[in-house]
Amino acid sequence: MTKRKSKGAYMISAVAEMYGIHPQTLRLYEREGLLKPSRTEGNTRLYTDEDLQRLEFILNLARDLGVNISGMAIILQMRERMEEMQRQIQDFVKYIQEEVLSRANAATDPAKGAIVPLRRTFVTPAPRKK
Repeated sequence: MTKRKSKGAYMISAVAEMYGIHPQTLRLYEREGLLKPSRTEGNTRLYTDEDLQRLEFILNLARDLGVNISGMAIILQMRERMEEMQRQIQDFVKYIQEEVLSRANAATDPAKGAIVPLRRTFVTPAPRKK
């Protein structure tokens, strides 16, 4: 693709030239909901670095994998859901870690602070038969 040097916003003509696509293609992607560039007061489309990353992914799907617009929409939606699930898992793991530390620090007896109750009696395993 292309290398971006700075943060900022890019107009549709600059983006089209950078990626070797027609501006109508970018407008189509916007109409289909694949891209959502911001707008100026004069209604000029401005593409951020995040928009360009998403566009690169879209172009990879189209050019390299031959995915049509409907397929792109499904893939992008699944990707967003997976990213959200990953965030939720990370939040859950952080919560569990904090909870375990909190309980461990609060309890004088580690067994009382355990999430899963610990038994004090242990069973000696039976000898193996040969």
